[in-house]
Amino acid sequence: MISIPIGNLKKTIGVLDMSDEEETQEPPAEDEVKALGWQRQPIVAVLGHVDHGKTSVLDHFRSLGSERQASVMDREAGGITQHIGATEVPAKILNETCAAMTGGKDFNSPGLLFIDTPGHHSFTSLRSRGGALADIAILVVDIMEGLQPQTIESLRILREKQTPFVVAANKVDRIHGWRTEKGRSFIESWANQRDDIKQFFDERYWKLLGQFSEHGFNIERYDKIRDFKSNLAMVPCSAKDGEGLQDLLTVTVGLAERFLDERLRDTLGDGEGTVLEMKDERGLGKTIDVILNRGELNLGDTITLVGADGPFSTHIKGMFKPRGMSEMRDAGDRWEACENAVAACGLKIVAPGLENVLAGTTLRQTNTPEAKEKAEHEARKEASISVDIAEEGVVIKADTVGGLEALAFELDKLEIPIRMATIGPVNKRDIITAQCAESELNQIILGFSVKGNSEVQPRLQGPDADIKFIGADIIYRILEELEEWRETTQAEIDAAARENLVYPGHLLYLQDHTFRNKGPAIVGMRVLGGRVHIGQRIMKRDGTAVGQIKSLRNRSSEEVKEGRQGDELAVAVMGPTVGRHIEEGDEFWVDIPASHAKRLRKIELTPIEEEILEELTILHRKEDHFWGR
Repeated sequence: MISIPIGNLKKTIGVLDMSDEEETQEPPAEDEVKALGWQRQPIVAVLGHVDHGKTSVLDHFRSLGSERQASVMDREAGGITQHIGATEVPAKILNETCAAMTGGKDFNSPGLLFIDTPGHHSFTSLRSRGGALADIAILVVDIMEGLQPQTIESLRILREKQTPFVVAANKVDRIHGWRTEKGRSFIESWANQRDDIKQFFDERYWKLLGQFSEHGFNIERYDKIRDFKSNLAMVPCSAKDGEGLQDLLTVTVGLAERFLDERLRDTLGDGEGTVLEMKDERGLGKTIDVILNRGELNLGDTITLVGADGPFSTHIKGMFKPRGMSEMRDAGDRWEACENAVAACGLKIVAPGLENVLAGTTLRQTNTPEAKEKAEHEARKEASISVDIAEEGVVIKADTVGGLEALAFELDKLEIPIRMATIGPVNKRDIITAQCAESELNQIILGFSVKGNSEVQPRLQGPDADIKFIGADIIYRILEELEEWRETTQAEIDAAARENLVYPGHLLYLQDHTFRNKGPAIVGMRVLGGRVHIGQRIMKRDGTAVGQIKSLRNRSSEEVKEGRQGDELAVAVMGPTVGRHIEEGDEFWVDIPASHAKRLRKIELTPIEEEILEELTILHRKEDHFWGR
C-alpha cells in the first residue's frame, strides 16, 4: 500500500484539519464524555439505487480487522436491503484501514455508525428517516449506469434534509481493462492504470458530472477538490475488490470532523433515537432495536414511544450493545449488557409493553413531566400514517410505517386506490374488508413483509382461499404479481362481458343444503327459471344485494360455468353469511345490469325468462325511472 504523508493529503484533498505538530488525542472515558460533550461518532447513511452496491460497500467495511462479520447482503430478501440496519466500525479499525491515507494520524472520532438504508426507490419514508438520523451520507452510484430514479430520489432527500454527502462511484472494476487490487487506494490504482483505460474512466466521469449538474450538484474527484464547501467529493471505488474504500472512509470521516464538529458534540441531554424494529427475543421477551442519535439513556429511564394508537410510556428494564462490529440485525448472542449509553450507538432495549411500538418512529427519554408532554405531542404526529384512503380500493398491510407508506407510494403511481392500510399481520377484518370491495380488481390484500395471523393464514392459501393475497419481502415483486393478477382478472371480466349476457334467473335455496356458512357461503340451490352463470350477482326479491357467485358445481361435484332451469347446484356466493343474511328456503334473482336489460329485450327469451326480466324491471324502476331503457 502506498503511504501518503498527512501534509500532502491536506494539500491534495483538504479533508483533515490536522497539522504535523498536533498530537493524536485519545478518546476520553465515558464520564469525560458526559462532562465535556466529547465528539461522538458520526452517523453515516448509505443510500442509492438498487443493485448499485450499497450493502456490498458496508460488507467490505464489516470485513475489516479481526472482528469481521459475514455478509448481510446474502441474508436480505433478493439481495436488497429492506429494513434499516446499523453497524458500528470502531476508531481502531478506521485508523488502521486509513493509515496509508492519513500518514498514520488518528481520527478524533471514536468510530463510525453506519445506517444501511433500503435501496428500492419507493422507500421514501424509511430513507427520509435515515436521512434525518444521519450526520453525513454516502451516495453509492454505479459508475457504468450513472444516476437512476432511486439515486435522484436519494438526492432529493439529502437536499431536503440538508445532509452533507460523499459520492461513491462504485464498480470501477467494470470499466474494460481496469486492473483492481484488493485494499489498494484509488490514488495508487490511478497511477497504475494505462492511459487508454484512464480515458475510458474520464468518459464515464464526465457523464456522471453532467448528470449531477442537471440536478444542481457540482461533483469533483476527491483528490482534485480545492473547496469542499462548493463541490461534492466523488470517490471512485470497487466494493467487489475493496479498491478505493479506504479513500471513501477517509474522506467521509474527514468531512464529518471538519464541518460537523458542533453537531457531533451533541452527546448531552435527554436521549432520542429511532426504533429500527421490535423483536421477540428468547429469554428477554419483547425488545426493540434502536439507534441512539442524541443524548444518553440509562437503565430505569422512562421512555415515550409511538404506537398505532398514539404515544405510550414505559421504562427501560435492560439495555444491550452489539459486541465488536456486529451488524444489529445479525448480532445473535453477541450482545453486551450496559447500564448507560451515549450517542451515537445501536442498542437493544428491554421494556414492558413494547408489542404495539411502530418501527421507524422515535424513542424519547421522558424522565420529567415537561419532557413527557413534549414527547407525546411529537409522537401523536408520528402515529398518523400518511396514506390516502378511498371508499373503494385494495387492502394493504406491512410490518412498519415506512413499509406501508412505501407500498402506498407505489400503488398511487399505478393509480390503484387503497381502502384500508394498517400495520401488522393480516387478520379477519382485513379479509372481510377485501371481500366487500365492489370491483373484482380490488378484492385483494397486499402484504409487505407480513403474513396472516395464526387464525387466518390457512384461509389465505390454496385454490379455496377466502380472498386473493399477495405477500412478499420485496415491493417490486408484489407489484409484478399484482399487475399479472389484475391483467388476468380484467381479461376474465372483459371476456364475460363480451361473450355472456346476464340472462334472467330465479333460484331457490334448498332446505338442508348448507355446506359452508360464509367466506364464501356454499349452499345447494335449484334453478327455478332462466339461467345462472359464475360471476353474476344475485339479490332478494326486495332488491337487497346478496353477493357474487364464485363457483357452480353439479351433483357430480364437477365445476360448471352455467346452470339452467331444473338444475340443482352447489353455489358458492361471496358476501353473505348463512343465518344472518340468507336462510334456507330463500328465493333469489340474478341481478341484471341495466345495459343488459336493454339488449335482452331484443332477443328471444323463454316465457319464464321474460317474466323474471319484467319483475326485475319493475323493481329497479322504483329507484331509477330510466333503468333498462
